[in-house]
Amino acid sequence: MAGSKYAYVKNYELPDNLLPGTFMIMRIDGHGFHRFSTEHSFAKPNDERALRLMDCAAQSVMDEYKDIVLAFGESDEYSFLFRKDTKLYNRRQTKLLSLILSLFTSSYIFHWPKFFPDESLNYPPSFDARIVLYPSAKEVRDYFAWRQVDTHINNLYNTAFWALVQQGGESTTRAHALLKGTVSAQKHELLFSRFGINYNGIPARFRKGSVLVRDEVKDARESGGHDFVPDAGTRTDLSEGSPLPDSSLAAGATPVAHQGKKKVKAIKTVRILHEDIVRNEFWDARPELLDG
Repeated sequence: MAGSKYAYVKNYELPDNLLPGTFMIMRIDGHGFHRFSTEHSFAKPNDERALRLMDCAAQSVMDEYKDIVLAFGESDEYSFLFRKDTKLYNRRQTKLLSLILSLFTSSYIFHWPKFFPDESLNYPPSFDARIVLYPSAKEVRDYFAWRQVDTHINNLYNTAFWALVQQGGESTTRAHALLKGTVSAQKHELLFSRFGINYNGIPARFRKGSVLVRDEVKDARESGGHDFVPDAGTRTDLSEGSPLPDSSLAAGATPVAHQGKKKVKAIKTVRILHEDIVRNEFWDARPELLDG
């Protein structure tokens, strides 16, 4: 229909290519998840099933899009960092937003029964997304530091709040009033002195969020074959610290003919971590994240 008299309407479609040579971060956020978590009986202050489901949806996105080099998740949100020089979909904003957001959402729904086998979906969840461009590595690091600090602040407050309600017998109104104006040290003290909770002893997943990165692992191939065989120690679940095979890389691994010896090939896997990404150590160990 390109030659029809109606083709002029395409002129109203404006170009939306994102500025080249900049770092691109996409943040996906749950829409109306306060109600969604209540309707589906999420545990308070943290539901590990829900957090693992978010990790799984993020893993699906990283499996599909190799230009995503890092992801960070907390609560009902996930942030994805693209390679600075990515040309994915010609950096068209609407294409990137619509395809990646829809994949994340559909993966969340598809994998729901795995993490909530006894809880059916009462209604479909929804997420919104935005893309923000950053000019240099400094802003990228500060962005992820901001999100992890936010994780800590929110989780510390929620841990203290729900301890007051669930263990202390306080109303939600009274709990909010007791915590109003308190600083971090006071919340730590309240948790320990009143409830015997050492905040630093609760799982790092809750305190620091989830970090997805691509790490190299060795793939040992037995003699006499050509097919890709994952290392026996490689796990496919979302256990803490476990390497997660990058499915398309694994499926597309180049067959290697064997001459009676094992051949070792490095492959990229997506690994889930729960560690500090504010300090230098994380970034110093992975300089490729902020390369072009």
